[in-house]
Amino acid sequence: MVGTFRPRRMASIALLGALALGLAACGGEYPNSTFNPNSDYNAAIDALWDKLLFWGTLVFIGVEAALVYTIFKFRRRPDGGVPKQVHGNTALEITWTAIPAVILIFIAIPTVRTIFQTQAKAAPDALQVEVIGHQWWWEFRYPQYGITTANELYLPNGRTVNFQLKTVDVLHSFWIPQMGGKRDLISNRTNYLWFTPNADLPSSAWNGFCAEFCGPSHANMKFRVFTVTPDEFGQWTAHQKQPAIFPAVAVAPATAAPAVAPVPSGTGSTPLLQVAAATAPVAMAPPAAPVPVWTFPKERIEKDFAFTIPNTPLTNQISFDDALIGTGDAERGRQIYGRSSCIGCHAIAGTPFNMAAVGPNLTHVGSRHTIAGGLYPNTTKHLSYWIKSAPHMKPGSIMPSLGKGVTDPKTKMVVNVGGLTDAEVADIVAYLQALK
Repeated sequence: MVGTFRPRRMASIALLGALALGLAACGGEYPNSTFNPNSDYNAAIDALWDKLLFWGTLVFIGVEAALVYTIFKFRRRPDGGVPKQVHGNTALEITWTAIPAVILIFIAIPTVRTIFQTQAKAAPDALQVEVIGHQWWWEFRYPQYGITTANELYLPNGRTVNFQLKTVDVLHSFWIPQMGGKRDLISNRTNYLWFTPNADLPSSAWNGFCAEFCGPSHANMKFRVFTVTPDEFGQWTAHQKQPAIFPAVAVAPATAAPAVAPVPSGTGSTPLLQVAAATAPVAMAPPAAPVPVWTFPKERIEKDFAFTIPNTPLTNQISFDDALIGTGDAERGRQIYGRSSCIGCHAIAGTPFNMAAVGPNLTHVGSRHTIAGGLYPNTTKHLSYWIKSAPHMKPGSIMPSLGKGVTDPKTKMVVNVGGLTDAEVADIVAYLQALK
């Protein structure tokens, strides 16, 4: 049966295709696009993409043009004969082999050049950052500054940053779309990734992700990146290097030793004057003035980088007495924290017997913008719910439920002995939020 050419049908298909392309072009700006050259790494990848897209488009147009020409030229006709056969045409075989080979050369050269550029070793004076992946949060260490933090990464504009990528459990993948391509974290191996945030880039906030499936909370394993000026980075590091000091240490007043008559020699007793001197209160030098707290301004995040603010809804599987939110006492919270299981998992620099490394470092947790691996904003309410039952807030969280009366979703057991009341949770929240 001989088919008929139907212009109306072809026009309808073309119109539908044009409509689909038009709708696709109506999307707004995607905040996590990799096509913004905010670093030398992304600029190199973006330039390579443009070259590949150019040559790929030429190949597509050429192939489709040849295909359409063949369809119309050699379509079946009622009075048509058998087309001339080209099997065994040496010139044609050479031509359609040589053309793709030439195109591949134009693709391979910039690709290989970019691979060598991005895989080369970082500059010797680069900022070193150790990235350690956990299920399901990120640990960041700055060995040159003695800083350890979690889920929030600060980088100075114009300075090369060399990331040492490690994992303590399963595979993860470190990815900051706006800054650089992803790189995997592999067990028993250290991978490296480096890039330089543009020197003329204003202080900005970006999203970071785990890009390798790593368990039930893979999609919840996020972090925030702040690219700041060198001066701001200096202020941040100066603050982060300080241990947590809570409460403020009072300076003991100098007290004069009482006048005591010396005991006559030869009695075999220690002179009372020496005893008084040894037991008198000692005047303590005032502590050095603390370095001011500096973090990326919250108002700037809300105004210019709202896409980095997490909006994960609170779980409805647990409840909290809202009347207690914000009413906690920080000193009581410090005492409760010190005798709870918290000290077995977290570290707070400057606090004796609190140097565990199972969970995130909490030294300056009160100054962070997010909690729970970037899943929730660091507000009093979210932190209260998180401490009461982290597994309900984040599936698979290894932090157990701590709230009294809560049924832990992993163990299926009700927390009773040692569980924290809502009032005690409120006190701990007040303490943690005081750790600026």
